[in-house]
Amino acid sequence: MLAPTQAAPSDGPRRSPGYQALLVGLLSLNFGIVFFDRNSLNFLMPFVQPDLKLSDGQVGMVAGIFSFAWALAAFGVSRLSDMVGNRKLLLVIATLAFSACSFLTGLAASFAMLIGARILMGIAEGGVMPISHAMVASEVEPKWRGLAQGIAQNFGSNFFGSFVAPVVLVALASQYGWQKAFYIAAVPGMLSAALIWFLLDEPAAPPKVEQQNGSFSGWLAAVGEVIRIRNIWVCVVMGIVLVAYLVICWAFMPLYLTQNRGYDQTTTSWLMGTLGISATLGSFLIAGLSDVVGRRPVMILCSFVAVILPLGAMFYQGSAWGLAAIFFFGWALNGVFPLFMATVPSESVSPDKAATVFGLCMGSCEILGGAGGPTIAGQLSQVFGRTAPLWMMVALAVIGGLIALFLKETAPRVLARRTATDL
Repeated sequence: MLAPTQAAPSDGPRRSPGYQALLVGLLSLNFGIVFFDRNSLNFLMPFVQPDLKLSDGQVGMVAGIFSFAWALAAFGVSRLSDMVGNRKLLLVIATLAFSACSFLTGLAASFAMLIGARILMGIAEGGVMPISHAMVASEVEPKWRGLAQGIAQNFGSNFFGSFVAPVVLVALASQYGWQKAFYIAAVPGMLSAALIWFLLDEPAAPPKVEQQNGSFSGWLAAVGEVIRIRNIWVCVVMGIVLVAYLVICWAFMPLYLTQNRGYDQTTTSWLMGTLGISATLGSFLIAGLSDVVGRRPVMILCSFVAVILPLGAMFYQGSAWGLAAIFFFGWALNGVFPLFMATVPSESVSPDKAATVFGLCMGSCEILGGAGGPTIAGQLSQVFGRTAPLWMMVALAVIGGLIALFLKETAPRVLARRTATDL
């Protein structure tokens, strides 16, 4: 077993700072477009649900099956990228595929067609982030890894997927219908794929430590090895509960705000957009803070703070501006997602297992949290009412904070300070 400071890919020549910034910027933009497409259905659900006559249980199933397909792709494509090494090509193919699937979502005229379109989109999108994190881990200086991976995963995804998406898509759906909103959402991905193809170079292939790594048994052996590392299983468990929190919020919060709290569509879109502003800032503030003070304290604090978001949605009776402030601070939780999905895992395993462990963490999160969470929440909503998913979010945030207490610190600067103090 490797110590955290030995595991990260920190040796070998690095690209220029300008290229590193370009890489992180384009990967962040691309993942932002991924989340623009992923979240589009959630924000348009107040239009789609009555049109297709969906129950709350079916709303949860749509979100859950998408996450399940996303997870399978995260496992498979991430391992494929480790095997073949051609990460840029796989990333471009995945980007073009999920753009095409957005058109299919707009064509859906029934629950079955909607499910089918979301399965295909989940498969197309699932491998994007593991590949992106592997590229960042191999090309960016280790001392900036937390910040770089935070920006790559959270900045674009939250600016475009959580801020721009609700405001723009709701406006488009109100004017032209929800189907045309999905058609328009497909265009940016094609442009992003072209930028990646022409502006980025293929990163150096990871070292091949074991010959059996390319086989299924080799994959199982690699998973068995990394899951015994304490930080890996802690990150997996945290990911399961916090991704469930995230997807439940996306799936049910717009419905709760419009149908239970009585907010109009425009106000709801701006309240949901507040989450995007919070997460966009958190993409570098939270991740950058973890580089300085440590991963562990940041992950603990943000998890516990997240309880104020669902509690505020249920019980705050003030102005929409006040509720927006509650949403803003509660959604700081999103800033720790790249930490437990990528940064801590990459600082806890050897370079040749980087994309595999990213796929493990992200895939487990999506299968058990992203697929199971909204499915369970949908059934609870039908039995106990629309507040049940929000109470579930409260419980999940508390569990995430408690699990984070078991983390071992991996931030290079914090470990270096501790070593200097011990000398």
